[in-house]
Amino acid sequence: MPNSPLLECLYVHVPFCARKCEYCAFYSEASSGELIERYVRALERELELVAPRLKPRTVFFGGGTPSLLNRRQWEGLFRTLDRLQLLGAEEWTVECNPATVSTDKATLFRDHGVNRISMGVQSLDEALLDRLGRVHSREMVFRSYDRLRSSGFDNLNLDLMFAIPGQSLEAWSATLREAVAMESEHLSCYEVIYEEDTPLFHQLQAGQFDVDEALACAMYEALQEAAAEAGFTQYEVANFARDKRHQEGTPPPHHTPTRSLHHSLPAFACRHNVNYWRGGSFFGLGPSATSYVEGVRWKNCANTERYCQSLESGGSTLDFREQLPPVSRAGETAAFGLRMVAGWGFEEFKAVTGADLREHWSEAMDALCQCGWGERTEERFRLTRTGLRFADAAAEMFLR
Repeated sequence: MPNSPLLECLYVHVPFCARKCEYCAFYSEASSGELIERYVRALERELELVAPRLKPRTVFFGGGTPSLLNRRQWEGLFRTLDRLQLLGAEEWTVECNPATVSTDKATLFRDHGVNRISMGVQSLDEALLDRLGRVHSREMVFRSYDRLRSSGFDNLNLDLMFAIPGQSLEAWSATLREAVAMESEHLSCYEVIYEEDTPLFHQLQAGQFDVDEALACAMYEALQEAAAEAGFTQYEVANFARDKRHQEGTPPPHHTPTRSLHHSLPAFACRHNVNYWRGGSFFGLGPSATSYVEGVRWKNCANTERYCQSLESGGSTLDFREQLPPVSRAGETAAFGLRMVAGWGFEEFKAVTGADLREHWSEAMDALCQCGWGERTEERFRLTRTGLRFADAAAEMFLR
């Protein structure tokens, strides 16, 4: 498609972990050095395939644990990205585990344009870290955070989890107090989800613990209050960002409000993820990664060995490819977008999808307003503070 616009959003999945966590349903594995080497070479081939259609404004290396790759492997990837003219993204995030952050690696990232780190903290309670199967300690969190700051990173996200089995409201509040005191630019805070084929799910099924919905709601409210008091703005169900640097009092120079939003975003909002929530196109590379381009979605196979073999032999890496009917695609975009605090402006939604929320989903909006989960004006529909807590259930009403 020579006349298609160049895509501005790139996700790369690195499927390796030191150890699989109890809750994790993402495709990841603890693998040998030989398979990691093959993966890096295969990823370089996949990058070559998409490079002609890509000029990234945002890049996100997720996992798994991208920081598990060694310096030499990262250097090879950076050389490939440079050769393909894919460096220089305005926002470039790499996910890191606190146990795998070295000064050497952090400096390498900064030297090649990575300007945002998302650190998988999950908890600052040692017992809960063990419960989740994490390989890092609370002390590693503080040490790695200081190391990243010293290496020049001024855009850091902390990933946290709540409603962990055995976690009290007091323990969650203590983690929140310590996390906000670290003065990061961004917080991502997720409620534990019990996905099939995870150890936590099987423990729940076996009756080893119960889910306390009231406690989870109280934890979410505590999160919203603590984040607001610390100067964060909630812009999505689980995401909170500062609008300026805590110490300097100025926004970052490379951040401007995302173009597709009429409601401005806090300066440190993750623009890569906003593109997902607003129905934007993106390439996803690596095993299990999904791409969405011009209404067509496809997904790579969730098998690193097969992924490598396919690229080595010139075969297909795909597990499936689909193109939804326009109204179904618009409903999906509506559902994702309602995760954002701003919701959807009616004219904005029509510009993005070609469909009218008021025509196809009026009953769904009315039902959400009646139960107190939604609010509607002449210009916009969005979820209320309570509705955001149940965004997934609300989203189901827009999927066709």
